Amino acid sequence: MKLNNFIVIPLFLFSITIFAQQPPPLEGRWDITVKQDGKELPSWLEVRHSGNHGLMGRFVSVSGSARAISKVNFAGNTFSFSIPPQWELGEGDLRLEGTLAGNAMNGSITYPDGKTASWVGVRAPSLQRSKKPEWAAPIKLFNGKDLKGWHTEGENQWVVEAGVLKSPKSGSNLFSDQSFTDFKMHVEFRYPKGSNSGIYLRGRYEVQVADGKGLEPWDDQFSGIYGFLAPNEMVAKDAGEWQTYDITLIGRRVTVVANGVTVISDQVIPGITGGAMNSKEGEPGPFMIQGDHGPIEYRNIVVTSVK
Repeated sequence: MKLNNFIVIPLFLFSITIFAQQPPPLEGRWDITVKQDGKELPSWLEVRHSGNHGLMGRFVSVSGSARAISKVNFAGNTFSFSIPPQWELGEGDLRLEGTLAGNAMNGSITYPDGKTASWVGVRAPSLQRSKKPEWAAPIKLFNGKDLKGWHTEGENQWVVEAGVLKSPKSGSNLFSDQSFTDFKMHVEFRYPKGSNSGIYLRGRYEVQVADGKGLEPWDDQFSGIYGFLAPNEMVAKDAGEWQTYDITLIGRRVTVVANGVTVISDQVIPGITGGAMNSKEGEPGPFMIQGDHGPIEYRNIVVTSVK
């Protein structure tokens, strides 16, 4: 705009210059391993800018779903945040402190009951794919006869009866012996009223299997990616009926078709969900079927893997 031989530059152009800054090195997604009681337990952190003056994020602890972080304190190469308890014991906040060194970090975590543990973290892989997948022939991951091809990491309560894979009571999770990267999966399941299970893709991303008919389509209900992605509608049938999932996972992009309806379409899973087997997102992983939340039955588990 020209006025009396002067050039007037709109103010919003200056705003673009003022706020165009390099993102802080802490920003991004991080795969974390907590070292606790002689075990290595998975966790996850996401940090992003909030306007021009602060950092916020999300955190997945060794249990529970992703939780919002209202403020991440970051100065020099150290950072910290606190969040209210979720499923942990104790009344205090969960507090995490860390030190950043390039694409790695480490620190300590204090739980609401006052107990502490150390942790290490690495920047999470993008898992972007450069070309469309070529699919191999489908395989039956469950043979309908016995538990061949599957195992537990605790006392086994799983049985096979009349072609159905059953967990009659809460107990151990079930793992496929075979691991996968990208795949298409068909599975059928049935639960009694009020029960709950889940299918962990690569052992890290839980698709909820839960009695949800009549409930709102939240990310912790039927067909949601636990704590991250909500289905666009609730299509659960009555408890006691057989239901189906057809799931496609390519890199981080997931599509869930529940009972013939596409409820999540090509959406990005940001990170591991609570209860994951580990936080090594760059590696192939098995299917893990949750068996510690009540009775559940599965059948017709068919997987088409990428070549």
